[in-house]
Amino acid sequence: MPPREITATSIVPPPMSATEEELFSQNVKDIYFDYDKSDVSGDQQSSLQGDVDFLKQHPNISFTIEGHCDERGSTEYNLALGDSRANSVRNALVQGGITADHVKTISYGKEKPFCTESNEQCWQQNRRGHFVYQK
Repeated sequence: MPPREITATSIVPPPMSATEEELFSQNVKDIYFDYDKSDVSGDQQSSLQGDVDFLKQHPNISFTIEGHCDERGSTEYNLALGDSRANSVRNALVQGGITADHVKTISYGKEKPFCTESNEQCWQQNRRGHFVYQK
């Protein structure tokens, strides 16, 4: 019997697909607010629409919208403002066709700042509705 020729074949693993949580974090963008405001401003409409479009394509995702504020104002005032901001984003998503029972809201007021410097650039980053994926 002649010797068999052995050839090496490369094994290519199947491409990894992103998890729903990874897709969520890559595609859903926070909504930012003007000072002392809780309405979604015109310059945030495209971000909000992008969030709606993604969430419509992934209707089983549940998430929380955290309402955040900058450091100015009392704790009580900012908790109420953060709640208004979270609910403003939630209401806009529901108006856009997102199922309400997939969306929770919570306010952290000024208690969990993203940025801790005391200047307008930093404060702007803290005035937001932040999306958190729910497992």
